[in-house]
Amino acid sequence: MSHPPDTGSPPRANRLAGEKSPYLLQHAGNPVDWYPWGEEAFEKAREEDRPIFLSIGYATCHWCHVMEHESFEDPIVAALMNETFVNVKVDREERPDIDQVYMTVCQMLTGSGGWPLTIVMTPDTKPFFAATYLPRESRFGRIGMLDLIPRVGQLWRNERDPILASAEQITARLGEIAEPRAAADPDPTLPDRAYRELEARFDRTHGGFGGAPKFPSSHNLIFLSRYARLAGQPRALEMAERTLEAMHRGGIFDQIGFGLHRYSTDAEWLVPHFEKMLYDQAMLVLAATEAHLAGGRSAAHRRIVDEVATYVRRDMTSPDGAFFSAEDADSEGEEGRFYVWTADEVARVVGPEDAALVGAIWNLTPEGNFADEASGRRTGANIPHRTELGDAAAARLGGTPEHRHDRLAETRSRLFSYRVTRVHPLKDDKVLADWNGLMIAALARAGRVFDEPSYVEAARRSLAFVLGSMRDRRGRLHHRWRAGELAVPAFLDDHAFLAWGAIELYDSTLDPAFLELALDLQAETDRLFWDSAHGGYFSAAADSEVLLVRQKEVYDGAIPSGNSVAAMNLVRLARLSGRADLSDRAARLFAAFAADTARSASAHGHLADAFQLACAPSLEVVVVGDPDADDTRAMLEVIRSAYRPQGAVLLVPPGSEGDRVRELAPFTAGHRSADGRATAFACRDFACGVPTTDPEALRRMLEGA
Repeated sequence: MSHPPDTGSPPRANRLAGEKSPYLLQHAGNPVDWYPWGEEAFEKAREEDRPIFLSIGYATCHWCHVMEHESFEDPIVAALMNETFVNVKVDREERPDIDQVYMTVCQMLTGSGGWPLTIVMTPDTKPFFAATYLPRESRFGRIGMLDLIPRVGQLWRNERDPILASAEQITARLGEIAEPRAAADPDPTLPDRAYRELEARFDRTHGGFGGAPKFPSSHNLIFLSRYARLAGQPRALEMAERTLEAMHRGGIFDQIGFGLHRYSTDAEWLVPHFEKMLYDQAMLVLAATEAHLAGGRSAAHRRIVDEVATYVRRDMTSPDGAFFSAEDADSEGEEGRFYVWTADEVARVVGPEDAALVGAIWNLTPEGNFADEASGRRTGANIPHRTELGDAAAARLGGTPEHRHDRLAETRSRLFSYRVTRVHPLKDDKVLADWNGLMIAALARAGRVFDEPSYVEAARRSLAFVLGSMRDRRGRLHHRWRAGELAVPAFLDDHAFLAWGAIELYDSTLDPAFLELALDLQAETDRLFWDSAHGGYFSAAADSEVLLVRQKEVYDGAIPSGNSVAAMNLVRLARLSGRADLSDRAARLFAAFAADTARSASAHGHLADAFQLACAPSLEVVVVGDPDADDTRAMLEVIRSAYRPQGAVLLVPPGSEGDRVRELAPFTAGHRSADGRATAFACRDFACGVPTTDPEALRRMLEGA
């Protein structure tokens, strides 16, 4: 890699030095004259008649680091960029709206996408060139920066008309893609098609779907767990459980410090892309919790949840309770350096006897299993991972499984303490409202299912931070907080994911304040993002910055789309409140995206999940009673003892809190306790049967339902 010469003095900071984004600050010392996205950059481009070089990435992106070291830190490349372009840097996690627009352009022009995302565009932000990572010099058919920049400059000066015509055509095509499709009746077989498509791609040997690279796609595992129950298809649950087990045993899971890496570069889940994203932790917790409920409550699922929660609360939580965004893949200039081990290093830390055990369990060998990225040669570095062969080798060393488990836990602790002394990867400590919403939902749900109050409390603290620190004086939610600075008005995902978190907190605490919050967030989502003409939600609010197009997104990527989460929220809130308007809006949303789901059901797994819940017969259970009383707790224990994904539970406590619930859910207005005892009502489509004060009678009623 090329680096600028050492002049003996620190590099001059560019215009990114005043930003709060960790990604932008990484580039503040580049010799490239970077601008943040904004009118200052666009005005300069117009005044000086230059195209704009737009580079989009994020702080923990490995190939973003590579391109920075090769090109953006190189004085020759930087000089060419400064002479030819106005250069703009965008943090995709801070501005997902900008990233979404230009990633669509890249996929449209090249057939693929990724980060760093490279766009060259006119001063009025219309793109005419798109790529992802570009090397410094051209190689293997990929143009390099040293060839690209002069070529673009020459075309801009001497052959501009074709460039401008291309930019107009690309922008027009972008507008066509963003045009709403005609609403249609949703296909009632959508969940079945999603299941069949996932089954066809299921890797029966290693779990997961498709080949390398292999992503967790935990929202699909949640769908499969629910589909197994609602459609009576046990194979769906087997697929989810096999994938969870394979990921947890693989190198994609940090066996020493816990937490899930971003994706596996191979089909075996062995060699990960080592960055850790908050959203992956949240979705894995949700998937393991759902499989636990659907599959007989396995200790293995509990272990996944506890280990991920340990990592998040230890390493990804601020003193105020907010959750940080990510940890980098790189440290000391190498991807994965923080996470890999040589066999000799392990022996020095834990001694030869324990090294033999963990070496067998985690498949650690002198030659290593992690190859150098450039040469492909084995370096002696190992990624700890578990296999059946490794377990069998460990068993031959003697001792009971319990004894081996205890020794492994103690040895892991020593290795973790040693690893703490290494140079750590960068932690991206910005706080994003949407990703916090996912983690709130995950911990609140896991806390309820596994009876772990500390998880629920962690969810409460995060929500309190977001509500207290990420709203402006008008009460408007914002997307990003860092170092005391609030920025970027919130997007659809922020509102929808936080509403999801509030719903889960209500289910876990039955505190009506969380139900009220969820309904308020839903109302705000409807006001700011709903497309009243065609249905569905726009990604950006009506009063947000105007970009080339105002997009809607329903495709599930690494996480569920804002529209699919909003659909699920509408279905669940309709059943909790009894409000028909929420059900009607959900129906319009399904209709708005019927054409999208017709093309690929499994690419919209979370929407298929919401649809299958909407179509399932509803089951609302209302308990009138004192939440601290034993008889009320007995009723709630019966309700929660079985897996009913389509169910909704409401608690009507005595006094003003009960009045509040009756206002939020008017169908409970006539529900009263019998003789002061906890009284339960089992309802179908808000038509409630005979009340009971007997927990066993309630159990029989629910089993019959």
